[in-house]
Amino acid sequence: MTIAEIQEEIVDEFSMFDDWMQRYEYMIELGKSLPLIDESYKTEDNIIKGCQSKVWVHAELEDDKLVFTADSDAIITKGIIAILIRAFSNQKPQEIIDANTDFIDEIGLKEHLSPTRANGLVSMIKQLKLYAVAYQTQLN
Repeated sequence: MTIAEIQEEIVDEFSMFDDWMQRYEYMIELGKSLPLIDESYKTEDNIIKGCQSKVWVHAELEDDKLVFTADSDAIITKGIIAILIRAFSNQKPQEIIDANTDFIDEIGLKEHLSPTRANGLVSMIKQLKLYAVAYQTQLN
C-alpha cells in the first residue's frame, strides 16, 4: 500500500468513532501493537527532541525501504507514534519525504492534544522525515 492509501485507511478507522474518548482508547490500542524498538536503541541519540514524554525511534533500510521501530513511556504518545509508523514504515525514503501529513488534521488529532503533545507530534513527524532524508542521501 502507498502512504496515501494507508493514511486514508487510518482516517476511515478514526471516523468510525463517535467521540474523542473512543478515539483515545483506539490510539492506546494501536500503541500496544507498535513494532517495539530493540532495547539497545533506547539511547539519547534515538530520543525525539521536543516531546514531553520519552519517545525513541529507530530506522533501518531494508530492500530500499525504511523500517521504523519505536517506543514511548506514555500510552497516548505510544499511540501517536504507532499511527505515524504505520503510515511511513516499509516505504521508500523519497516517498516519506514527499508525503503530506494532512491525514493528522483529518482525524482531528492535533486539535485534541495538549499544546505540548501537539508539539511532540510535529517533532515525531519531523524526525521520521529526517531519517528519510538521511537514508535517501545514502541511496543517491
